[in-house]
Amino acid sequence: MKKVLFTFVMTLALLSAGQVAFAQYEKGDKLLNAGIGLGTYGAGGIGLGGSFEVGIHDAISVGGLFGYSGRNYFGSRFSVLTFGARGSYHFNELLNLGDERIDLYAGLGLGYRSITWNYSGIGSGSSWGSGVLFLGHIGGRYYFQPNIGAFAEVGSGFGTLQAGITFKF
Repeated sequence: MKKVLFTFVMTLALLSAGQVAFAQYEKGDKLLNAGIGLGTYGAGGIGLGGSFEVGIHDAISVGGLFGYSGRNYFGSRFSVLTFGARGSYHFNELLNLGDERIDLYAGLGLGYRSITWNYSGIGSGSSWGSGVLFLGHIGGRYYFQPNIGAFAEVGSGFGTLQAGITFKF
C-alpha cells in the first residue's frame, strides 16, 4: 500500500510540475530581447542588438536599446552603433487577448546613432550621418515557457526588422 501511495503522490507531483503557468505582461516585469536586425541603417546586412525594459505600469514599460552592425565595402570598413531609451505600451489588456503567451506592444524612443567608416585608399574616415534620432517600434512576443520566448519588431532601432529570443524576469 505504501508503494502505491508513494507512486500516486510522485505521479501527481510530476504532472503538476509539468503544468506551465503563463502570465500576461504586468507591472514589475523585466523584459530582455536579444537578436538580429535586418535592414540595418547604412551598413545593410545583419546587425546584432537588443533591448531591456522594466514594467512601470500594467501596460507601460521603459528601458534602453543597443545595436551594432558593420560591413566591409570595397576597401572601406563601415560600422553603425545605435543606443537609446525607449518606452512601450502593451496592448494585452486593451485588446483583451485570450492567450497569455502573447505580448503585443508598440512604442517610441530617443537614441543616438554613431556611424563611422574607414577607407584604406585615398583620404581618411568620417562620421557623417551620426546624430540624435527618434525611434518607433511595433512588436510582439510569444512565450514558449513562462519566461522564455521569441520576439519580432518592425520600426527603427538597430534594424528595420528585428527578431530573436526574449526573456521575462
